[in-house]
Amino acid sequence: MSSPSSGLTPASGGPDEDLARALGAATGGDDGEGGRPSGGQIREIMALARRSASAAGARAVTSGRWLSEVSLDTAGHLPVRDLATLRRHHDGLAGALLARTLIRNASLTSAAVGATTGAIAAASQTTPATWVALPVELAAETMIVVAVEMKLAGELHEAAGYAIAGDLRANGALIARAWAETRGLAPSDLTALLRPGQSAAIGATASEMLGRSARDQLINQIRRRLLRRAGRNTLTFVPLMAGAVAGGELNRRATRSFGTTVAASLGIRPP
Repeated sequence: MSSPSSGLTPASGGPDEDLARALGAATGGDDGEGGRPSGGQIREIMALARRSASAAGARAVTSGRWLSEVSLDTAGHLPVRDLATLRRHHDGLAGALLARTLIRNASLTSAAVGATTGAIAAASQTTPATWVALPVELAAETMIVVAVEMKLAGELHEAAGYAIAGDLRANGALIARAWAETRGLAPSDLTALLRPGQSAAIGATASEMLGRSARDQLINQIRRRLLRRAGRNTLTFVPLMAGAVAGGELNRRATRSFGTTVAASLGIRPP
């Protein structure tokens, strides 16, 4: 799999693929810089989301299947940094201290996404016709924050000593499941990550998860959690900038809670 592009105009692989790659790129690269999508990036993601939703059809969108599929696909395009890179970017921190920094940074990114999306929605309110687009804006915000949290889940596993960043094509489904269940990977998966030849073992696990029945089950798990997240994110669309402030703070708290819970399940409870 090629690494996520640094921009938001990936090689076309269909609407869902373009959107998944853009969402991965919006969470930042592996150079330790950025990580907070700009207003221009968010607008581009909204445009890709509209195209993807249109291609998926009304039934897939209203049922939540489309949002869940895109989120699962995004997990395979995230620039999850390995432990050595994380330590280099964070002054040699490791374990719980590194987890605390990762959670804080991801929380601030989620807050920035909520605030920016709220500001875009507030600007759109001057034209009544644009209300039709607000559900897609809400979906875009939700998908970006989910991508930020999935990346956080992957990097928390690295902080805990479990190498998951090497092959996101193989490990993406595992990260998506960790996000859906709000916890670290199952003990059997964690054990496999520590064994020699772990890539083959984890790849086999991921392949099993992406079989038709298992994929549908994972999609349903993601959909249930996404519906709760999207419901909370409706605060973003409170009139004017009040919505931006509320959405940003809501995202910050939710991502911090998610990260703390996942870190604790991995035995690296942040101080």
